Amino acid sequence: MALVERPNGQMSAVVAGRPVDVDAVRVGAQVSVRVDGQVVDLTTGGKLPDLVVVARGLRARARVESDRIATALAAPRAPQPKTIRSPMPGRVIRVAVQAGDSVRTGQALVVVEAMKMENEVLATLSGTVLEVHVSPGATVEANAELVTMTGPATATPEKPRL
Repeated sequence: MALVERPNGQMSAVVAGRPVDVDAVRVGAQVSVRVDGQVVDLTTGGKLPDLVVVARGLRARARVESDRIATALAAPRAPQPKTIRSPMPGRVIRVAVQAGDSVRTGQALVVVEAMKMENEVLATLSGTVLEVHVSPGATVEANAELVTMTGPATATPEKPRL
């Protein structure tokens, strides 16, 4: 079966040599698909491009192929810098890292004092600190840049668009 997206955003498929209208809607963890007037609820698992599909008690394997997925899977993404920001305004009490340090997810990076409470700002990913934007004693606003870091390259395949 070949699925084709029309310029107006609707989809059609060729099944057994004849065109049929197709519509799909994600409902929670399931996908509800209407093919030629009949609705089927699908549950999918696995990773693109190879998926396991369960419908009406039947289990099948499906290979999802598109130019977009092929490009995403072929070229691993370079690590993108991520800037960790202050969750609140306050004063920097302590900076626990410096440029070049390796950190792990959940490790304390900066301590910000707000309303007489010390709040640890933690790393949201494992990686390397590229730049520290603050120093102890600095006053920061909410959403101020604290630390920029980069993690290991991770190619995250795109989810199928239904």
